[in-house]
Amino acid sequence: MTAFKNYNSRHRTANHWARLVLVSAGLGVTGGCATLPAAGPTAAQIRRAETKDNGTGFQIVDIDAASTARLAVHAAAAAPLATLDEVGRTDTLGPGDTLSIGIFEVGVTLFTRGNGATAQSSFTPSASGTDLTVRVDAAGTVQLPYVGRVAVAGKTPGEVERTIEHGMIGLSQRPQVVVAVKANAFNVFYVSGDIRTPGRFELGLPRERLLDAIARAGGTTNQPNDMIVRVTRSGRSAETRLSDIDASGDQNIALLPGDRIELFNRPRTFLVFGATEKVSQVPFGASSLSLAEAMARIGGPSERTADPAAVYLFRYDTSLGTEPKPVIYRLNMVRADSYFLSQRVEMQDKDVIYVSSAAANAPAKMTQIIGQLFSPLAVARSLTR
Repeated sequence: MTAFKNYNSRHRTANHWARLVLVSAGLGVTGGCATLPAAGPTAAQIRRAETKDNGTGFQIVDIDAASTARLAVHAAAAAPLATLDEVGRTDTLGPGDTLSIGIFEVGVTLFTRGNGATAQSSFTPSASGTDLTVRVDAAGTVQLPYVGRVAVAGKTPGEVERTIEHGMIGLSQRPQVVVAVKANAFNVFYVSGDIRTPGRFELGLPRERLLDAIARAGGTTNQPNDMIVRVTRSGRSAETRLSDIDASGDQNIALLPGDRIELFNRPRTFLVFGATEKVSQVPFGASSLSLAEAMARIGGPSERTADPAAVYLFRYDTSLGTEPKPVIYRLNMVRADSYFLSQRVEMQDKDVIYVSSAAANAPAKMTQIIGQLFSPLAVARSLTR
């Protein structure tokens, strides 16, 4: 009799739980699919958002032959460092340079101790001539005995030689002048940041190029794909990835006096949301990455929950104008040609890939919820047996 009562009690409890679950399921269904958990908006909701509550002013662009061609041209045209390239010289003198000036004379000479020179003079007479060591001041001039103040900034050593010789006409017989740079402070460039040996380096006459300068500074310890190179010249700055600089390309610009080169680590990544295996931030790991390769890295759309016809790429794009605009590129992976087109779309730093959930997933999610609700009941019933 007692066993019969216990069975009736368990049976009534099971019926009670079953009624509660069915009522909950009914409320979930009548309340609509929006009450169910979702990884993000569906394709229909994204389309509606383009015309309603579009606070950012984004537009949706299908990834097709026309849009991929425009994106490819825009990516190829990007050469920021090349905009700094200009003609210049590295053989002229400037403020801060220390010069060695050799003066050679015949007959009665000016630069001798017998003509008033003292032991504290800044020049040293010798059998063949006189050597002077002078520094170019902030005004770009040097002061020489008998000749006076000579403007040397912007001139080559040869031009300064002729200027000094001309100033000595009538004072000395057939003077000959040799000018050499003893310490270079003007024709220099600076390298700083994530580099092995940062510092100031002298420019050579052949006009060293950017990659040469980085090599002279010891290079970087990080991967070139993750390194940003910024060049500042005459108050203007431009930057690009170290891996994007080709030795024979137009971004490997020739250096000019005063150039400042900075290197810093900035790994490129893209973000993944929606119906994929997991939300993640994925590094590029290469100098370039296509949308097809990015989709492969995240495992593609989830076969259980994703809508393969609604894969979206979110980015601030400049290919549609001069100012960055929010654009959502839509990829329909149900179409066969999308696999070709996605290979032509280059990923950009901080792009966002969103894989929309399939609208047909609502019944499956409801079944999963019901199963989760019934699981405790099944466990309880097995324990009471």
